[in-house]
Amino acid sequence: MTRAPLLERAVWQAGLLALGTASALGLARFAYGLLLPAMREDLRWTLAEAGTMSTANGLGYLLGALVTAAIVRRWGTAAAFRIGMVLTAVSLAATAASDAYLPLLTARAAAGAAGAVVFIVGGVIASRVAAHAASSVPITVYFAGTGLGIIVSGVSIPALGNHWRLAWIGLATAAALAAAASWGAARGGAGSGGAAREGGGSTGGGEHADVAGRARVRPLLGAALAYLLFAAGYITYITFLSAYLADQRAPLGQVVLTWTVLGLAVVAAPALWSRPTAEWPATRALATLLALLAGGAALALVAPAPPVILASAIIYGATFMGVPAAITALIKSNVPPADWTATLAAFTTVFAAGQTAGPWIAGVVADHTSTEATLAWTAILCATASVIALAGGRVVLLATPGRSRSRSAAATRQGPPRSAPPRRRGR
Repeated sequence: MTRAPLLERAVWQAGLLALGTASALGLARFAYGLLLPAMREDLRWTLAEAGTMSTANGLGYLLGALVTAAIVRRWGTAAAFRIGMVLTAVSLAATAASDAYLPLLTARAAAGAAGAVVFIVGGVIASRVAAHAASSVPITVYFAGTGLGIIVSGVSIPALGNHWRLAWIGLATAAALAAAASWGAARGGAGSGGAAREGGGSTGGGEHADVAGRARVRPLLGAALAYLLFAAGYITYITFLSAYLADQRAPLGQVVLTWTVLGLAVVAAPALWSRPTAEWPATRALATLLALLAGGAALALVAPAPPVILASAIIYGATFMGVPAAITALIKSNVPPADWTATLAAFTTVFAAGQTAGPWIAGVVADHTSTEATLAWTAILCATASVIALAGGRVVLLATPGRSRSRSAAATRQGPPRSAPPRRRGR
């Protein structure tokens, strides 16, 4: 098969897999922000109680991330992806079944856990598809699916007004349709990467090398702290944005338009930032993303005028999904390939911890001030994270010998050092 048809098939498969990110993140995590005002009014929640729902979702995500490897070892990538998709739809439906606080917390945690399995395993399958097609386009398509979920929820949920149970049923239906549509794409990914289940790996290091790796967080401590602050900050903006708009008495059309352009920006973000995250030195891309994210959140506080809010949403949407990609690129350029998996897992845990604590803390602060405090929280934490990332980047440059950085870069481009021709090792 020639390269063009092969790439077309890979992009189509990645597009179906992207329904996983649309469901796991766009519907199961971020759509709650649209439902928060109606649920808060109907159930008489404080902002802290509303934020705790996102905290439960973040905790579920952490637990899901911790058990994903075991699920894949037991059932394989295709089955793990499908199970996660089905459980995501079920958990969304369960959110409509009760107005009691504890069952709602449980449902939100279950959505987070199932979504984590989908997001992680879908990324593995998409990576295999991309490797088979010798192109990074399938990865870009896969991560763009998050924006699709935000767009779908943004154009449908606000029109339902206070009927939040009906909205959750609608989200569950959309997630179920996504599960059905992506079913075959998961099987294709497993087929193309079947060797990975037997110890082979598409990264060149193999599964056993990943298991034997060590988490090397200390050389990237500044980046880890920046990632923690980012996680605690970014989730607060999208959780409380609709509550902020409701307090500003924004019309329905403004809410729909704001979420739609935010989703479109998320769709465009992977393509926009793929080159900077791969080519910019040290933590420059990470610091730039965090600074823009902070500025976007702060912009919404300048004035509640629709053009200002739209600009804020566009900047936010175009940057927040780029931060995990920048972290991944930073790890791959500063950590030996054998330790990539363990280090990425450690950073995922850091991220989940921040994402879990952020909404509740911001909600407590907002209860004593106003919903504007939630956007200020995002701006302050991301600005601080940007400064820390810049400082951490200087430390990385000073602490990492040129030869080591050269080897890491060569490993990223060519695979494990053993496969590199000896005469090119000194480049």
